[in-house]
Amino acid sequence: MVDPVNHRIEQLVRDEWPKLVATLVGELGDLGLAEDAAQDAAEVALRRWLDDGIPDRPGAWITTVARRRAVDRIRREKLGQEKAAQLARLQARMAINDGAEAGHGANMLRDEQLALIFGCCHPALSVEAQIALTLRAVGGLTTAEIARGFVVPEPTMAQRLVRAKRKIATAAIPFRIPDDAELLSRLGVVHHVLYLIFNEGYVASRGHDHVRDDLTAEAIRLSRLLATLLNDDAETHGQLALFLFIESRRPARTDAAGDIVLLADQDRSLWDRHLIAEASAALERAMALASPGPYQLEAAINGLHAEAASEVDTDWAQIVLLYRELSRRRPTPVTTLNLAVAVALAGGPAAGLELLDAPDLAAELAEYRYYHSARADLLRRLDDPAAGDAYRRALQLTDSEPERRFLAQRLDQLTS
Repeated sequence: MVDPVNHRIEQLVRDEWPKLVATLVGELGDLGLAEDAAQDAAEVALRRWLDDGIPDRPGAWITTVARRRAVDRIRREKLGQEKAAQLARLQARMAINDGAEAGHGANMLRDEQLALIFGCCHPALSVEAQIALTLRAVGGLTTAEIARGFVVPEPTMAQRLVRAKRKIATAAIPFRIPDDAELLSRLGVVHHVLYLIFNEGYVASRGHDHVRDDLTAEAIRLSRLLATLLNDDAETHGQLALFLFIESRRPARTDAAGDIVLLADQDRSLWDRHLIAEASAALERAMALASPGPYQLEAAINGLHAEAASEVDTDWAQIVLLYRELSRRRPTPVTTLNLAVAVALAGGPAAGLELLDAPDLAAELAEYRYYHSARADLLRRLDDPAAGDAYRRALQLTDSEPERRFLAQRLDQLTS
């Protein structure tokens, strides 16, 4: 059983990580040193808060400790001109009183976090490195979580992150919001990174919680900032709408025990209507800019879910059309999987299963747990005994405890 005090402390440290790293990078201009100092401070917090209790201002506490650890690290190194400048900036910041520090947070942090995103997404780095760095520094994902996303061993991902940070240091890549032309050239990667951060929060890939609301909240907050910065970019508003539509359903996605509640069984009165209204406004803004793209299509699909009173009342035919257009614009195996599920709900499980059993798709998604769980569900609806094998394969591929419980329950229902 999870210790609630330990869990709360770990959650607080996770929540503070993105803001902490952004603040330190803004002061130091050095991502590697900022992350090392943040990690030191996180380890101190996990030890001290368990014994001494959580401080009144955990963010200020952990930032103060991180700055002190950064000073210690700088002093241990040879104090060249650049290190001396870093030390002077940190000492100046540490001399600011609490009131001024609080004033620093609201406006400066916005620029620092966006600057950190665009610094990590610099074109001098490979796209893979850009995404991995941003997931770590901005999303606060662990190296293990990022490695699973890239389907590589954890040591391999750790080496990639070290190399990327070394390249940032040697190339003196600045952490700043670039000018308009350069900003737009990096925007696609920034969107992709925010999408991955949100997805990891929407369905946690491992652990005891089905949802990591720290990650969904961070992705939404950054997406709102990006929409303010780029008010005339349709896909930026489309992505914000997508996140908000999905987040609106969060209160209904798990029950009191933390078990998964599927969309068809959710109590829709629990959906957040304020978020749905904000999402609808963002989607309208995106569509008014007359530059359609994949994020707007996904937002439109989720908007149709938000409009429906139940799964039966959902306009599945329209959703199928939107998924077909999404498949044309972004032809990925996961998009095809989602299309197959929509086809099954619009035209019956056999129609969806025909798409899922296409040899190419089956090969591409052989290690993807949601392919096997979706296929298991359609086979179950057809009373096909092969559903059991599909559920067992999905169980083998998941590290999420809520998913394990859900799949095991479905498997038990089949065998009983």
